[in-house]
Amino acid sequence: MNLKEEIEKLKKEKNAVILAHYYQYPEIQDIADYVGDSLGLSQKAAETDADVIVFAGVHFMAETAKILNPEKKVLLPDLNAGCSLADSCPPEQFGEFIKAHPGHTVITYVNCSAEVKALTDIVCTSSNALKIVESLPKDQPIIFAPDRNLGKYIQKETGRDMVLWDGSCVVHEAFSLDKLLELFKKHPDALIIAHPESEDHILKTANYIGSTAGMINFVKEHPKNKFIVATEVGILHKMKQEVPEAELIPAPTQEDNTCACSECAYMKVNTLQKLHDCLLNETPEVSVPKETMEKALIPIQRMLDLS
Repeated sequence: MNLKEEIEKLKKEKNAVILAHYYQYPEIQDIADYVGDSLGLSQKAAETDADVIVFAGVHFMAETAKILNPEKKVLLPDLNAGCSLADSCPPEQFGEFIKAHPGHTVITYVNCSAEVKALTDIVCTSSNALKIVESLPKDQPIIFAPDRNLGKYIQKETGRDMVLWDGSCVVHEAFSLDKLLELFKKHPDALIIAHPESEDHILKTANYIGSTAGMINFVKEHPKNKFIVATEVGILHKMKQEVPEAELIPAPTQEDNTCACSECAYMKVNTLQKLHDCLLNETPEVSVPKETMEKALIPIQRMLDLS
């Protein structure tokens, strides 16, 4: 029996569901029950009737699934699957930051730790951040964390004055404007699509800015086109499956790496073998302290209700 067959067998035996992010390796996406962005994955985690959730993604995503399913077992193939953006917002420092800005509604992007979510009023994802900010009264001051690039983009789109935490994602800050413009000269007929975690100078070049799910939908709406894609390269696998006739080119990064594209090292620590082993041994399991879970559930639930 091969690895994929063994995973399917274990899944049935244990009543398990595999949730995977678009940035995972193609073979993990292909065996998952659901592949999506942070919002879609949160929604699927909230509604699953499985006993075991295997989260092929990064740690904060598995934590979110655990907060939504305190009675279920949540597994992460490798506990080293962290997140540079979540790491850029330590809970103690963020707590002090909130105290320094009294009277502000705290909105945090889902890419943060459970402890940071527990300090939050409403959680958002890149799919619904604009909607959530616009749901608040215009005169309500807002703290937005941890991604300053997403925060700046929302400020520009809504005209809202927000206090931004100074965090960022190394993957989305790796894109090179000079190389992107060079690439565009070679493909002047291409549409540039970008994730809002990218820096402002990249977003200014984009024909479309949106979440990973939003980018896939945009490509679906323009299937015969050519696209330069500015987000983690793992998304190209699902895009090719959904829109085989589209020509997809990864946006270039400052570093001359082997794939000439932007890869998240954290997302790529998960492998098919690790996924199999974690399902077989039901470890490593993700746990969140009860009090943190209860506090963090409130802003996550607010997000799901608004979505």
